[in-house]
Amino acid sequence: RSGLGRVLLSGVRVLLGVPCDTLKYLEQFYNLPAELNGELTDSEVVEQKIREVQNFFHLEVTGKLDTKTLGMMTKARCAESDVDQFRTKWLSTNLTFRIVNYTPDLKKSEVDRAIRKAFNVWSRVTPLVFEKLYKGNADIMISFVSKEHGDNNPFDGPEGLLAHAYAPGKNLGGDVHFDDDERWTSDSTEYNLFLVAAHEFGHALGLSHSTDPGALMHPMYSYNQGYPLSELDVHEIQALYGPNPTIQHVKPKPRAPEKCDPMLSIDAVTELRGERIIFKDRFHWRLHPQHFEAHQELIKFNWPFLSERVDAAYESPQKDRVFIFSGIRMWALNGYTLDESYPKYIHNLGLPKNVHKIDAAVNIQDTGKTLLFSDDQYWSYDEDSNTMDTGYPRLIEEDFPGIGTKVDAAAYHYGYLYFFHKHLRFEYNYRERRVTHVLSTNSILNC
Repeated sequence: RSGLGRVLLSGVRVLLGVPCDTLKYLEQFYNLPAELNGELTDSEVVEQKIREVQNFFHLEVTGKLDTKTLGMMTKARCAESDVDQFRTKWLSTNLTFRIVNYTPDLKKSEVDRAIRKAFNVWSRVTPLVFEKLYKGNADIMISFVSKEHGDNNPFDGPEGLLAHAYAPGKNLGGDVHFDDDERWTSDSTEYNLFLVAAHEFGHALGLSHSTDPGALMHPMYSYNQGYPLSELDVHEIQALYGPNPTIQHVKPKPRAPEKCDPMLSIDAVTELRGERIIFKDRFHWRLHPQHFEAHQELIKFNWPFLSERVDAAYESPQKDRVFIFSGIRMWALNGYTLDESYPKYIHNLGLPKNVHKIDAAVNIQDTGKTLLFSDDQYWSYDEDSNTMDTGYPRLIEEDFPGIGTKVDAAAYHYGYLYFFHKHLRFEYNYRERRVTHVLSTNSILNC
């Protein structure tokens, strides 16, 4: 057979050129066959499955194991398949559940509270009612287990696979298993039991994984606060069970923004060690200069310590830091790690107390100055002396004619400033002080 050959390495069968962990990932989540009997070669099938992974997670679809694809495969996630569709639902809206055993990581009362809260997420938007049983068989049996635990669906120890659930039905149907080798918490440290339980209960009610990174039913773990369901989660669960007849005012989180929406606006943009990071609502896109496709993730996915919405951001080459602004607070990032002396107040930069947020920020590498925009004014901050330049604030429309009076985000490249406001992107020649092109905001995402 042509293509990648199989060899035995340390007692484990692998495909030449493909890590064993990758093959296992493709088998578990994308139905890569353990043995191939068709006309396609091993390499062709593996490349096809890698494309499916990249398509699911909105990565550049190449069929090759690039760093972003490999990075996604190592993140903590639900143990259910991304391609298998759940096709059943409960016939009754009155369901029972039982917590068979408890994790030692939390008090029993904390586990009870997290489980009840997770069920309430789904009952708020459906007619479903959940009753707790203390003995006997329930529709949804909840257990904390580890490694092989009797269902031929073993966990993998700490990190990696967090939990799995079975679709509605008899016997194992509806049951939920949490990996007790994980560290379960009630906050943002380690893995939040409430959030993982709410996701798994979605499976137990009949939902499959979602490709929307903002949906609770997205397979990757990400900590966030507030009501966890997105508009898509609500739509999918109500397609099975209908709406809650007594609760009408539930505010789900909006769907992830579409990068090529012609009316797209952005909140902030910055470079981060060669990658461009574009912020919008509670999401961000990462765009590598060698890749055409931008990868979308939740802000909390990479930076759980940040606010859910970013107002402004810029990279300071002088300090090798990225500064993030939200309200009156600012953070300094060393790569993807928070500088331990942050967060700080934006007024530490020398801004007056009546400034309550930064709308946009951009570093001018040629001068070592950072421009900070708020309402219709802007300031110039000297990165070397860590002081505000004198003579500021100045009016935006006077110093940057043609871009209007407000700025949502800003970037600088090779003598040109790029100002974003609503769905427009202004290319501004910094030396000649004039607008040279007006583009759509989504052009920054190669649309």
